[in-house]
Amino acid sequence: MFGTPIKLTERQQELLDYLRAHQKSEGVMPSTRDIQKHFGFSSQTAAMSHLRALEKKGVIQRHHHKARAVVFPEDLERGEIIDIPLYGSIAAGYAEMQHQQADGSISVDTATLGLGRNAKAFALKVRGESMIGANICHGDVVILEMKEPRPRDIVAALIDGETTLKRYVVENGRPFLHAENPSFPDLIPAQELVIQGVMQTLIRRL
Repeated sequence: MFGTPIKLTERQQELLDYLRAHQKSEGVMPSTRDIQKHFGFSSQTAAMSHLRALEKKGVIQRHHHKARAVVFPEDLERGEIIDIPLYGSIAAGYAEMQHQQADGSISVDTATLGLGRNAKAFALKVRGESMIGANICHGDVVILEMKEPRPRDIVAALIDGETTLKRYVVENGRPFLHAENPSFPDLIPAQELVIQGVMQTLIRRL
């Protein structure tokens, strides 16, 4: 009957609560390995079986063959949910040599973030304290879009072959990177400054 509450078993409710708590604290859905470890299941197959049971009852939706692609139906009502790649971490300190490889993905709501349907977005985990003045802390996950920056945008940048997260500043026609922490110097490119992405929002671990 329409409007009848969905009945979940005790274990199913525990799993649903865990999915919500993990997404809130970590910014991403847990993988099947995370679920297996948390509940002490004998295998990832057992974790998948429990996810399928939640899906059949309509309390989650899954993209099959993707370990973390789980969304809640109420999230879908807000806007289009897309998976964006999580490319490891980025230094919010001194610039570092970094080879970016996808480390899973994050499901985000394009309407909430103001991203267009064809936006090229990606995520990075912040490492360091150089942007604390902009309320960006160690452990945060920043969502960035590949587009041309405007002065004062916070950007992921490649400066003389090294990557960092800083504020993009232009003075007298010359661009440089500014830290939001007086303990860190401005970074002035000797040869190259390439903007890899412009920050749109961040996800904070509680």
